[in-house]
Amino acid sequence: MWQKIWREWDWTLVICTVALIALGSVVIGSATHINREGLSFDDLVAKQLLFFFINMGVVIGLQWFDYRRLRSWGRPLYVITIVLLLAVMFVGTSALGAQRWIQIGPITVQPSEFTKLLMIISMAGMIESRVNKLDSFKSLLPIVIFVGIPTLLVFKQPDLGTSLVYLAILCGMLFVGGIRMRLVQIIVGAAVILAPLGWFVLQEYQKQRILVFLNPNIDPFGAGYHIIQSKIAIGSGMILGKGLFEGTQSQLNFLPENHTDFIFSVVGEELGFVGCVIALLLLFVIIYRSIVIARSANDTFGMLLATGIGSMIVFQVLVNVGMTTGIMPVTGIPLPFISYGVSALTTNMISVGLLLNIAMHRKKLMF
Repeated sequence: MWQKIWREWDWTLVICTVALIALGSVVIGSATHINREGLSFDDLVAKQLLFFFINMGVVIGLQWFDYRRLRSWGRPLYVITIVLLLAVMFVGTSALGAQRWIQIGPITVQPSEFTKLLMIISMAGMIESRVNKLDSFKSLLPIVIFVGIPTLLVFKQPDLGTSLVYLAILCGMLFVGGIRMRLVQIIVGAAVILAPLGWFVLQEYQKQRILVFLNPNIDPFGAGYHIIQSKIAIGSGMILGKGLFEGTQSQLNFLPENHTDFIFSVVGEELGFVGCVIALLLLFVIIYRSIVIARSANDTFGMLLATGIGSMIVFQVLVNVGMTTGIMPVTGIPLPFISYGVSALTTNMISVGLLLNIAMHRKKLMF
């Protein structure tokens, strides 16, 4: 098996993943080197790297497992997803106005991060038997209900960002599953018409974020503060950045959540345009490799699995970079592999492990 891993692993995917986590660790260290609520940057970086090595062991261990066995795990994993999301509602801990976490000893876990991958596996198993048969609303209804229940549970936390990730994953899988374009046109049209009604189901802070997205200056010291400081940070970095530990917005704590949701702003300020391009290029290569692996998968389940993982990463990158640069509303979605967070890191690493597993069983295609 070790020889097989050495010969058949997608080393481009591995190298880009390690490079992103190394970049993220350096930027986390720079963003949080001043003590923050009792935790120094050494604690945060050490914890991130510790779980990277633990997850790297899991990634390697996954290669002894045939991903095709996950096909029969869809329903049990779906039940686990629902149980985890219900557990957050009843025994979860609250922070920043949302109840999304469960405290397990010294570790704070965000179940909605893990459920992204669980839902990818569950959806792949469900859609596999319906590939090229998605030609009516009747054929779509079971899938919509299947995805809709956990989506509503996450939205209730409230966590609009993760609920949108579920929908992005679903859209990617339906696209490769051969959904009829006429249905897509009808659904998109209906969504556009009904979109204004969505305003009435949003939380007050979510409405404020949308208004601030349209005009950050309506509340510059409140809801608009994050995006204003983020744009200042990225813009002030110019071409080469101010250097690690030299960014005024992040080092002087003007930039909130600078090691998690707004870490791309720190990259822009301290490493400049060049640093942003490098980070985005590495993320692009990972997304591209997921597409290649999906295209060359030996079976439909593997294709859907790789597509779901790629869709998850694409959406999170677009939303995170979009919100930090002011072209999308602020949403609590971390930047994959770079933002600090044990739950997100674990989900992304295991996702890479599954991509590598699919790649080892794929057809021999040249790209």
